[in-house]
Amino acid sequence: MWGNGEKKDAMSLIGRIIVILFAFCVACMVGGAIVTFSILFPELSAMDTGIVNPDAINILVGFGFIFFSGFALIPALIVVVITEAFNIRSVLAYALGGGVVGLACYLGLIPYDTTTMTFDGIVRRHLEVVTGAGIVAGLIYWVIAGRNAGAWKQPRRLPPQPDAAAKL
Repeated sequence: MWGNGEKKDAMSLIGRIIVILFAFCVACMVGGAIVTFSILFPELSAMDTGIVNPDAINILVGFGFIFFSGFALIPALIVVVITEAFNIRSVLAYALGGGVVGLACYLGLIPYDTTTMTFDGIVRRHLEVVTGAGIVAGLIYWVIAGRNAGAWKQPRRLPPQPDAAAKL
């Protein structure tokens, strides 16, 4: 069947996939919350409004999570595969990757005119918000999973053991 080393490698990979999925979900929750609050509630930045219904906020954050995770899945998966394959652990790579994923999510929703080769209807503020949310989501992903990208492929090192002969 499997050798002992192969079993440990498979377990490391399964554990890594679980960490990646958890980090993706948390990053999408944060990105969805940023998009929801920035686009639907721009007046909240004034800080002089009344109390917003918490049930409505919970529903909107839930929809923001579904929206963000649904559109970001494939571009984010590409970024994750590249960073895992090449052991990229730089915070800047994840911030840029998140920004590109946010940009791709937004441009995927905007109609593209093939005759003029331009996007029709880009709202600059929305583009900035979604790209910024992607950057923050990339940073959140880095905090949870990106710092150890590719570590599952490397054998674990045991701490040095004191020499038995040195004790005598």
